[in-house]
Amino acid sequence: MEHYSIALLPGDGIGVDVVREGKKVLDTISEIHGGFSLSYKEFDWSCEYYAKHGKMMPDNGLEILRAFDTIFLGAVGYPGVPDHVSLWGLLLPIRRQFEQYINLRPVKLLKGITSPLAGKTSEDLNFIVIRENNEGEYSSIGGRMYEGTDMDMAIQNSVFTRKGVERVLRYAFDLAQKQGKRKHITAATKSNGINHTMPFWDEYVQKINREYPDVDSITVHIDALAAFFVSKPETMDVVVASNLFGDILTDLGAAIVGGLGIAPSANINPEKKYPSMFEPVHGSAPDIAGKGIANPLASIWCTSMMLDHLGQPESAKAIIDAMEDVLQEKEVLTPDLGGHSTTEQVGDYICQKLKSSLG
Repeated sequence: MEHYSIALLPGDGIGVDVVREGKKVLDTISEIHGGFSLSYKEFDWSCEYYAKHGKMMPDNGLEILRAFDTIFLGAVGYPGVPDHVSLWGLLLPIRRQFEQYINLRPVKLLKGITSPLAGKTSEDLNFIVIRENNEGEYSSIGGRMYEGTDMDMAIQNSVFTRKGVERVLRYAFDLAQKQGKRKHITAATKSNGINHTMPFWDEYVQKINREYPDVDSITVHIDALAAFFVSKPETMDVVVASNLFGDILTDLGAAIVGGLGIAPSANINPEKKYPSMFEPVHGSAPDIAGKGIANPLASIWCTSMMLDHLGQPESAKAIIDAMEDVLQEKEVLTPDLGGHSTTEQVGDYICQKLKSSLG
C-alpha cells in the first residue's frame, strides 16, 4: 500500500476553514479506495505567526517541509501584514526553493455551474493554463533609489532564462501531446511591446515546438488572448504563459467558470525531487473567516489535483464527480453559489456522495 505524507499549512483567514474540509475529503477517499494511506502534520505558519515571531515561518521551515510528499496550503494574507511580506516570507520561497516551476490551473466549467459567458457549456470551457512559476516578471531583482525626494525611483527587472523557459514550454507541449483535446498550444506573448524577453520567449516556443511535430502552436499577444478567453474560449486547449501573464490569465479563467471560490491550483515540481504544493486560488478573505460561509470547493478540487499528481487518478476523478453531483443538485451550496449551506455542510455532503458512489 502506498503511503503519502502531507504538510498542512492552513495559513490565514478562510484558509483554515477550507483546508479542514479538504482534509476531510482526502480522509474519506483514502478510506474508501483503500489503496493508499495518508498522514498529516499541521503547521501554524501564517500572518498570526508573523505577528508573534517577526517571520512567516521558522528559519528551517523549508528543511522541515522537504520531508513531505506534498504541501496543502489554504491561504496567506491578513490586514496589518503587507502582502509582499506575507507572500515573500512563505509562499514564494516554497515555490522557488522547491523548484515548483509549473503552476497548473484548470479552466473547467463544472457541471451544475453557469458561466457568465452566455451560451458557453462545460464542453466549451475546458482547458488548462500552465504558468511559469519561478522567474519571469516576478524575479526579485531591482530596487529603490532616492526615496522621499523628487528623484524617487523604482526598478524591477524581469529574468527569462533558457532553462526556465525551456522546461515550462516542454512541460506544456508534453501535456498537449498526451492529454490535450486538440494537441494545440497557445503561448501568451507581448513581443510587440516588450522587445527583449518576449521575443526570447517566442523563439523558444518555436524551438520546443520542433521537438513535438504533432502539436500545433500559436503565439498570441496577451491583450488579444485575454479577449479570446471571453470571446472564443472553446478554441483553447493548453495555454502556456510567463509568470505575470499566467497569473492574470488564470484569474480571468477562474472568472469565466464560476469565480475564484471554486478555482484550484497546483505548484508542481515535475521531477518530484521536492514536494509539490496545492492551494486554492482565492485569498484569505478575513472578513468572512470563521463564519462558516466560505466555499470549500476550490480546496477540495485541490485534493483531486494532489491525488492525480501522486498517481491516484481514479480517486482524483471520483472527487470531481462528487463535486459535480453536488453542484447539479443545487441543494447544498454556499452563499456565493446561491445556496444557504455552510462550509462544513458542503464538505460533509461531498464526503457523503463519495461514500454512496464508491462505498
